[in-house]
Amino acid sequence: MKDCKWALVTGGSSGIGLCLARELGKRGYSLALVSNQREELPVCAASLSEEFDISAEWLYCDLCQADAPQQIIDWALSLGGSLEIMVNNAGIFSFNFVTETPIEKVQAFIDLHVAAVTHLSRLAAIHMAKQGHGRILNMSSMSCWTPVPGLAMYAATKAYMRVFSRCLAYEMRDSGVTVTVAVPGGIATDLFGLPPKLKRLALRLRALQSPEAFAKAAVKAMLRGKMQYINGFINRLGILFVGLTPTCGRMLVKHRMLDRNIRRP
Repeated sequence: MKDCKWALVTGGSSGIGLCLARELGKRGYSLALVSNQREELPVCAASLSEEFDISAEWLYCDLCQADAPQQIIDWALSLGGSLEIMVNNAGIFSFNFVTETPIEKVQAFIDLHVAAVTHLSRLAAIHMAKQGHGRILNMSSMSCWTPVPGLAMYAATKAYMRVFSRCLAYEMRDSGVTVTVAVPGGIATDLFGLPPKLKRLALRLRALQSPEAFAKAAVKAMLRGKMQYINGFINRLGILFVGLTPTCGRMLVKHRMLDRNIRRP
């Protein structure tokens, strides 16, 4: 596999991660998939390899473990060829009060969205700078601009990912390595637990975008070397409105959604 150009994708066996892997496979990149979905990983790798006639390898790994980033990078480099692309996509979500979130879940947000992304990006950037080229894509979220009750851990850690990625992009600018942060809003995946009927309606109304369409645009932005990609004009406009939302609006979320559903007797 010494001639392979590898794209390493975390969380690559489902959701947006799988769509990103498919998009990269279409473009001829060999795929190194990492996930904690033990059963899905080999199936996805085999399917992508057959569909696009590429090499596709997989590694079952818990990215919350302290040694996971080094283990992942060492594994990817052992495959031979060159590591061209690093995609930090793996993530978790919950809608709950911080005080009512188990400490293990709080720590998982920090381990996965902050520590793993930081260390994987750093290790990939060091290697790519030595080879003189490479691209890193980190997946933030529109929630990084949404400080509302219930999203403290998700929004805060996604905000870190965005700021970290922008700073790293400037630091790597003269090395031949580009860093792109994707800031998706309204993607029709299972992350938020929407019922299938509601998800289909939202897609028809264009309130949500399909993960396939988002992945295609995000990969295109990364390959063009853009530092940030936000999907859709409405989402870009929404950043302004979120920033102008008064306290009473944010508290409405708490009273109507959190208090009624999470603290229900």
